[in-house]
Amino acid sequence: MRTVLSLSLVVVLLGYAAPGQEPVKPGPEHKKLEAMVGVWDAMIHSKEGDSKGTMTYKMGLGGLWLFENFEGEFGGMKFQGKGMTTYDPTKKKYINVWIDSMSTSPMISEGNYDGTNRMVMKGEMPMGPGKTTPVTMVSEMKDENNMVFTMTSPGADGKEMMKITYKRRSK
Repeated sequence: MRTVLSLSLVVVLLGYAAPGQEPVKPGPEHKKLEAMVGVWDAMIHSKEGDSKGTMTYKMGLGGLWLFENFEGEFGGMKFQGKGMTTYDPTKKKYINVWIDSMSTSPMISEGNYDGTNRMVMKGEMPMGPGKTTPVTMVSEMKDENNMVFTMTSPGADGKEMMKITYKRRSK
């Protein structure tokens, strides 16, 4: 079984890296993600109340992916979340995969910058076994060291579900 898996991996890798093929390199879209690298203090405002946390952003995999690690509290409970964001040149969109300690289902979203320092992403947020709700997430760089994230849903009230203000602690 191990041999079959190893051979399968080699075949897959050869399919991605044909002889003479140049490796994928980060583009200007990935440079925009790089602006978020660092450790950020977070203040979360939601219906459940206010809480604090820390978000750490790091570029990885040759500068193609922004890795996100959030630790803090949400609704009076310990909360941890991890995400990965990249730019997909085929779709011409940013793609994000998010997992956290409140769900066993990943949230996948996609979107783009709206011509400013605002990235607008849309996805389906897990809401329990077999249930999701559409969400819109906006991340806006106010300046080099301040960012605001909002999440809204077109639910019954169509209001903001959460707002997080970030202040960069270090790069």
